Amino acid sequence: MQPWKWVTGLLLLISFSYSLHAQPYDYPTANLSTLWINDPSIITHNVSFLDGSSVRSILLRGSLGPRFACGFFCNRTNGACDSFLFAIFIVQTNSVSYITSPAIGFPQVVWSANRNNPVRENATLELTQEGDLVLRDVDGAMVWSTNTSGKSVVGMNISETGNLVLFNRNNSIVWQSFDYPTDSLVLGQNLMEGQRLTASVSVLNSTQSLLSLSVIANGLSAFVASDPPQIYYKRTSSRTKNSTEPSYMRFMNGSFAFFTSSSEPSLQDFDFTVPLASSVQYMKLESDGHLRVYEWGAGWKVVADLITGSILGVCGYPTICGDYGICSNGQCSCPRGIAGDYFTQLNARQPNLGCSAITPLSCQTPQYHHLLDLADISYFNYADDDAAVLKGTDAESCRDACMKNCSCKAALFQYGGNSSYGDCFLPSRLFSLINNQQEVTHYNSSAFIKVQIPPIAPSPNPSNGANAPLSFGKKKIRTAVILGSSLAAVFGAFLLICICIMVLRRKNGEREEEEEEDFFDQVPGMPMRFSYENLKAATGNFFNKLGEGGFGSVFEGTLDDGTRVAVKRLDGIGQGKREFLAEVETIGSIHHVNMARLIGFCAEKSYRLLVYEYMCNGSLDKWIFFRKYQKPALDWQTKRKIIIDVAKGLAYLHEECRQRIAHLDIKPHNILLDENFNAKISDFGLSKLIDRDQSHVITRMRGTPGYLAPEWLSSKITEKVDVYSFGVVVLEIVCGRKNFDESQSEESIHLLSLLKSKAEEDRLLDVIDKQDKDMQSHGEETMKMIKLAVWCLQGDFTRRPSMSMVVKVLEGVMDVEPGLDYNFLTSTRTAAHKEVDLGVSAPPLASVLSGPR
Repeated sequence: MQPWKWVTGLLLLISFSYSLHAQPYDYPTANLSTLWINDPSIITHNVSFLDGSSVRSILLRGSLGPRFACGFFCNRTNGACDSFLFAIFIVQTNSVSYITSPAIGFPQVVWSANRNNPVRENATLELTQEGDLVLRDVDGAMVWSTNTSGKSVVGMNISETGNLVLFNRNNSIVWQSFDYPTDSLVLGQNLMEGQRLTASVSVLNSTQSLLSLSVIANGLSAFVASDPPQIYYKRTSSRTKNSTEPSYMRFMNGSFAFFTSSSEPSLQDFDFTVPLASSVQYMKLESDGHLRVYEWGAGWKVVADLITGSILGVCGYPTICGDYGICSNGQCSCPRGIAGDYFTQLNARQPNLGCSAITPLSCQTPQYHHLLDLADISYFNYADDDAAVLKGTDAESCRDACMKNCSCKAALFQYGGNSSYGDCFLPSRLFSLINNQQEVTHYNSSAFIKVQIPPIAPSPNPSNGANAPLSFGKKKIRTAVILGSSLAAVFGAFLLICICIMVLRRKNGEREEEEEEDFFDQVPGMPMRFSYENLKAATGNFFNKLGEGGFGSVFEGTLDDGTRVAVKRLDGIGQGKREFLAEVETIGSIHHVNMARLIGFCAEKSYRLLVYEYMCNGSLDKWIFFRKYQKPALDWQTKRKIIIDVAKGLAYLHEECRQRIAHLDIKPHNILLDENFNAKISDFGLSKLIDRDQSHVITRMRGTPGYLAPEWLSSKITEKVDVYSFGVVVLEIVCGRKNFDESQSEESIHLLSLLKSKAEEDRLLDVIDKQDKDMQSHGEETMKMIKLAVWCLQGDFTRRPSMSMVVKVLEGVMDVEPGLDYNFLTSTRTAAHKEVDLGVSAPPLASVLSGPR
């Protein structure tokens, strides 16, 4: 045989062998009962790229050029690919539908199912026989699911436009990825009212950050998550919306356009111009707050940056210089005062990471709060006129409003050039500030940043005779010398005694601390103990703040084993280490599926920190009070399950623990939601332990205004105060509003007053959330829920049900007691909205532990 024929034959054999091993040309569809394993030896299209990423494709649509595929994606960090997303990505393919050379076209992720919870090698994805698409980690734990079991799904398909679809026998869509956008949109995709894009933390970290882009009824807004959210970009329609259908934005070839009605697509209100696509395009909300459009053309390039309308330019983004950082032409610095520095950079080499207070703010010592005056400082939130708390006010009133509100972090005052009156903004979290350029913005702006001044011991008063003339004779001089020598000797002896006492106390303290450490190391069931340095590293020097409350701030962190946690740093709790550790032991012994789990703690020197499990969906208040920023909206069944979860958690605290535990601060802010919207009670900052033989305890009034039971006025407290607070929370869920809401009409500001008047008119249905069509369709169930709430709100606490009875009503085992009293409001109106004393009572049973808020 001639050599060239032998070589040709060998090449054909290799090609044939590869084609047998490879998946067939253009494989966009999968059938039921299909299982994929995240294993490079099983998945054919396993390609690593020069940027450190890799893909293991399971479905691929198209044959040549940049095409959509779905499968496992890894963004390699630290040289290892140990965490994967199930994602849709754009990859470059060759003529036989194989992903090409690692040097050509890095994969671009446009959707992912588990961005907050990556899986590991050998994780599985299964399209089950029942029609559910389920992602499980290597240990079998379910990470994500489409929840489509029993909905007649017959297959899965990835479309030409990058939409992952589960379909039925009629080829109708049962589930699609387009309904659950992450941080990107592709051509032809809509972003519906109520949906949002949420940016990743960074290029290498796909976890959700604080930045989001959302469609509202009359336009588009970009905001950073806080309480309430702070808008940094807003564009609204000039047209009045008449349709009840949801508005939406559509990413089209040449524009990103806003529509007020899907039934009238011709009613386009405004659009952003995008260059016509010559290849694949997608848009992405980036970790820096920009909305950029990318296009393939011998590599990926930015062809448009859509959120650039701010007159403040590069500095008009919330995280450009981190918390408290001041941006000036892209350069970052920390606020400074005349008396000295109150802030320090988190990282001197990376000033864009922001600043932290040298002395943390504490609501326990408001007498040491001070406002740092900064002239010509602006803020990105001025883009939202509705964010101003006070309008047409003066600077002094703005300052006073902030000083009276502990959650306020700064008073930001914006006013016209010739007027001393303007708008006052009071953010509960302060992101990046901006050096105001009046010639550009055409307004004046001042910032008054709240800082904590450490207490300073008063200087001794000088002697009254310090300036009297000296006129001693010899005798007087001798007397003075003797007297001075005697005083010096006495002072020296006194000083020596003090030093000895201090040394003895220090030795005793060290001995007691060693005994204390030994004692608590031997206590069984204590949560894990962390060092302060461990938690500082886990939280990136307490960088990403999730929230804060009266006892301190909560930060997101990641432990060495990859576990995501919420770390609460307590401030000014007024407790010794032994008392703190004893209460950690008590709370650490609480194990219930509806309780936020305490993983560990730190009690080192003056530091007191608690480590809790991370709850990715945050607190309930964001889902019922700020619904326009949340997607998906909670349906009635989910809300009902949340109510049941909270009831079961409280029943456990009240009736199943060794000691009855009254939480004393039940409110939506302290109800956390996991990835499946299971509710867990958190924050035992005000909890009270009650012995089984005690009918009640006596304590000073504390808690949150609006959720306080009438018996707080007598200070004789039982666990029934939690039942009352639970009733308020149930009403807020059903009515979709806060108990006290000044944005309502005068007769509707107090929800309990409104409920009473509607009950007298036999029109209780009127209080149900009118904006929630799903809630309206379950009128009979919601009426039963309102009556249960009223039972819990009875003014006489002996008439309120126990939480175990509440659970039975929710499960349909028993009915609500008849003859309910709707006059529960009268005794609580006075106390409900006053500032209450949060001081800890004298008895040692009081607890000041505080979980993640």
